[in-house]
Amino acid sequence: MFLALTEVIPKKLMNKNLSKNTADISQEKIDWREVQVRMKRTFGNDIFESWLKKINFVEEFKNYILLSVSTRFIRDWITSRYLDEILRVIRELNKNINRIELKIDEINLENSKENKSSEVEKKNISFIKDSFLQYNRIDQNKNFDNFVIGQSNKLAFEASKKVTENLAHYNPLYIYGGVGMGKTHLLNAMGFILKNNNKIMFISAERFMYQFVKSIKSNEMVKFKDYFRNTDVLIVDDIQFMNGKEAMQEEFFHTFNALIEKGSQVIVSADRAPNKLSRIQERIKSRFSGGLVIDIQKPDFELRYKIVQTKIEELSTLNYIQINIPEEVKKFISTEVKTSIREIVGAINRVVSFSRIYNKEPNLSETKIILKDLLNLSENNVTIDQIQSLVCKFFKISKNEMLSSRRSRYLVRPRQTAIYLTKILTSKSLPEIGREFSNRDHTTIIHSVKTIEKLKKSDLELCANIDTLKNKILYNKNNEI
Repeated sequence: MFLALTEVIPKKLMNKNLSKNTADISQEKIDWREVQVRMKRTFGNDIFESWLKKINFVEEFKNYILLSVSTRFIRDWITSRYLDEILRVIRELNKNINRIELKIDEINLENSKENKSSEVEKKNISFIKDSFLQYNRIDQNKNFDNFVIGQSNKLAFEASKKVTENLAHYNPLYIYGGVGMGKTHLLNAMGFILKNNNKIMFISAERFMYQFVKSIKSNEMVKFKDYFRNTDVLIVDDIQFMNGKEAMQEEFFHTFNALIEKGSQVIVSADRAPNKLSRIQERIKSRFSGGLVIDIQKPDFELRYKIVQTKIEELSTLNYIQINIPEEVKKFISTEVKTSIREIVGAINRVVSFSRIYNKEPNLSETKIILKDLLNLSENNVTIDQIQSLVCKFFKISKNEMLSSRRSRYLVRPRQTAIYLTKILTSKSLPEIGREFSNRDHTTIIHSVKTIEKLKKSDLELCANIDTLKNKILYNKNNEI
């Protein structure tokens, strides 16, 4: 009986202790959410969000804890920099833990391998995705609704709309025109609509070249080919910058052919017609010419005025205030700023900013001052010969007489006037101006300039003549007096 009792009692005690230990272990299980809160407090939000938030709890054992991360790089980074401090945080909650084991998540690793193998089939997954996405953004502010239409761009607008309605109807679509004429706006507008139902690629020729070179260096040309050829719509802006890059043109040619053959849409913009592209392979120019080629002309007065009106209305809506610009100022901008649509928008922004800062409507004189550099865009094209010819015509003397050494009064004043206008309307140095006026010394040039500046203060007729000449030189294309 005694032996039996002694046998039974230890077993009962053992079971009781085992139950107690099991309960203790259960109570000491790590609350991983609490660990995360403490890690965030210890390391700071930036480190936690960048690295520690990526750690997943797997299992807790008697004296160690098993955690996982998604990649080998993250594991090595955390191990080398933060692991000791993480262990200290965990030991605050369970002192029995004396080490941490980090493993790579096998599920994520498998998914990563599967993603790589099906990279081409899955939408927007590519070896160049991260670096490319920031350049493949469609600007939703450039759409068909806010594109101002006129005679110079109506055909390009209508063709662009047709492409969004019937893919590959005009293929390729080639739009060309000068800087700031709205080509990129139309490309964005098409991309904005087409991206809803198609995989699109919007890239500049310069970025295409960058990705091409990068792919060669990293020995990933197969992926490059697959990525660019597995798209429904390829939009390339400023194709003229592809000039001279033979290897890249070769790749673009084959990409172009592959897309056309499978019925994908190709849209291209440039600053000139296909046959005017320099250092571009003839076969590429031929492919471009085989599609619909449309040019955007410089805007006429009606379109420029319409753009001025539209832009002022947009700014009023954007700023929740009524912006009033005098009609004469609107017409002045529409008449004088002819270089590009972008310059017109820039002019309006300046005038509106002036109006808001000074809380007044700018008059014509103030507008001329505000837009001084824009209105004088043609200064860069002014030549000394042009100035001399206009001055001679105005004063009714010959060019030979002006450039001669004769000092007759009827020749001296026109000569000094021409020198003065050359000094203020060109960037030529004094010696350069002297050479153009029969090799006169630079001191003679200085004297002429100072003489005219002095006379302008007292001679109203001379002052008016100089203003007339200046306006004709800058703004009269036909150079007629």
